[in-house]
Amino acid sequence: MRNNPIDVLLFLLLKIVKFFDGRQMDLKYFAPEAVKNILVVSSTAIGDTLLSTPAIRSVRKRYPKARIVAHFNIKNMGLFENNPHIDEIMPYHGGYKKIFRTIMQFRKHKFDLALIFHGNEPQATPMAYLSGARFIIKVLNTSEYRFLLSNKNQAQQQDSSIHGIEQRLKTAELVGCKISDKRMVLPIAKEGEPVVDNFLKKSGITAADTIIGFQAGASTLSRMWFPDRFAELGKMLLESYPELKIIITGSPEEYDHCRKIADAIGEKALVSAGKIPLKYMPPLLRRFRVLVSGDTGIMHMSIAVGTPVIALFAVADAKKSGPYYDMEKHIVIQKERTCEPCVSKKCKHQICMENISIDEVFDAIKQTAFKST
Repeated sequence: MRNNPIDVLLFLLLKIVKFFDGRQMDLKYFAPEAVKNILVVSSTAIGDTLLSTPAIRSVRKRYPKARIVAHFNIKNMGLFENNPHIDEIMPYHGGYKKIFRTIMQFRKHKFDLALIFHGNEPQATPMAYLSGARFIIKVLNTSEYRFLLSNKNQAQQQDSSIHGIEQRLKTAELVGCKISDKRMVLPIAKEGEPVVDNFLKKSGITAADTIIGFQAGASTLSRMWFPDRFAELGKMLLESYPELKIIITGSPEEYDHCRKIADAIGEKALVSAGKIPLKYMPPLLRRFRVLVSGDTGIMHMSIAVGTPVIALFAVADAKKSGPYYDMEKHIVIQKERTCEPCVSKKCKHQICMENISIDEVFDAIKQTAFKST
């Protein structure tokens, strides 16, 4: 039910506009050879956008001469500036911020096709339609704006057994893309290497040091493991492997949270939160022997650059958003949800994450980072 007056007005406006739109927009009228300009939408979090990159690569392969413009979240779009399959990135500012300005910029591109891989609603589908794109494809198409889609005739709901990468690839397949590679795309920015090298040098870390990464924060409390457990895990690791260095990653807003964990561990624990810009995190993550993380963007970035992860899941479902390839490298620790119904983003205390023990994570690190030790 729509409670926001803007949502109500937008919905009514689009019903009227669509009624008078005489274009043949159904997918059966789609002609791949006529496609010159494509809008790809993945305007949510870092991990969600990374999960979209295999599908974007398949679009580029199918339409090599088309101009592909991406609509990504302004908070993380810098990570994808050097993606070889994208010609331009236009920012999503969140909610209805700058929506009319963005739509006017969209319309200048004269899009033939819009592919919504993962977008914030109720903005994503209306913006794609108002961009002027004749064909708009979205696989999860049961929302109230389904009437704007070219694939509206067959309802496709969320399937709990399908990974997020597969869901996005299904969108690409509807416009003739053939899937040959399901790996995420995250090229390393060359200018980030010296930034990371300088940080490590100032922190007393050499190229010969073994680094374990801890991603302590997350988008919601429900996806976070407990700081005291990270601290105890760090102490256990250093007791067994005194030569180790531990780096605790996070956003600038998470610095204090990370600092408390590092202080509890001791002098061999360092904090990169707020010190390494997000766009330069990939070369740092590539230096880690392994990363311990909940379901976070940093976890997906680590997988994309080839770093093994110990993925901690309870509220989130690893079958949908966990590691999806190179499974011999990664260990997923999945626990059942404790509360029914799960309140997810409104969680005040993540009881289900208590089921992940320190010993369990410690053993997983030994299996991945110290196989021959």
